[in-house]
Amino acid sequence: MLLRPPALKEGDLVYILSTARKITQEEIQPAIRIFESWGLKVRIGNSIGKEFRQFAGTDTDRQTDFQHAIDNPEVKAIICARGGYGTVRMMDEVNYDAFMKHPKWVVGFSDVTFLHVHITNIIGIQTLHAPMPFNFPKATPASIESVRNELFGMRNEFEIGSNPLNRAGNAEGVLIGGNLSILYSITGTKSGINTSGKILFLEDLDEYLYHIDRMMMNLKRSGKLQSLAGLVVGSFTDMKDNRVPFGCTAYDIIAEHVAAYHYPVCYDFPAGHISDNLALVMGRKYNLEVRSDKVKLY
Repeated sequence: MLLRPPALKEGDLVYILSTARKITQEEIQPAIRIFESWGLKVRIGNSIGKEFRQFAGTDTDRQTDFQHAIDNPEVKAIICARGGYGTVRMMDEVNYDAFMKHPKWVVGFSDVTFLHVHITNIIGIQTLHAPMPFNFPKATPASIESVRNELFGMRNEFEIGSNPLNRAGNAEGVLIGGNLSILYSITGTKSGINTSGKILFLEDLDEYLYHIDRMMMNLKRSGKLQSLAGLVVGSFTDMKDNRVPFGCTAYDIIAEHVAAYHYPVCYDFPAGHISDNLALVMGRKYNLEVRSDKVKLY
């Protein structure tokens, strides 16, 4: 069982930074107001407001800011401000010695999948796949509340409707995964994930359908789909197609590639690049129940 960081309490300090794309302090103000309404103190990292190409400062700038947040014992949660691209360029320079002694929540999604995978798979500490300050203005109240629940030690349990592509069954396993494009990009590297006996979560944004097929073929051929306990498929938002249509949806593509296996599969789970992006704990053991009329994840 992976270690769960301590729950937050009123008066605790959270640190907002960017490991990826540039973002201004003005853009994170709505999130700051929400965190403060929860009784939290907020500190803004040096990466906020910095610019280097499309990034929130140079790789060294972003790594130094993240390292400071990890090493500072006053910081109880690290909130990644936004995704985009860039986390992979700085993640290998981070020293996790202090983090392993004093774990804290690392929160984000999309490009932050790099950190979710590394911290859960190599460091052995749970992380929170959840909306980021950049997304807060468009996030649903349920999505924001799900973040608060997990940070303050109240574990979320979800029940959603069914999808025609769902495959019924029950599963128990540690939840791993995140953005499909990133999981695809780390296959064969030291950050590659071990999926055996796990519940895999997938989501993605703004990809061509044939790219989805290529990435799923990679997971299949590398053995990442064969021994899952279960599969949770979140939003595949703003998918694109070629002039010659691929011929099916992203969900159809995924269903085709897992058809030979027998574990439960849930489609259209409300997590990913959508307003109703519910918070999921990466590295937590979940139960997945997929029935003809509903799905439960708890």
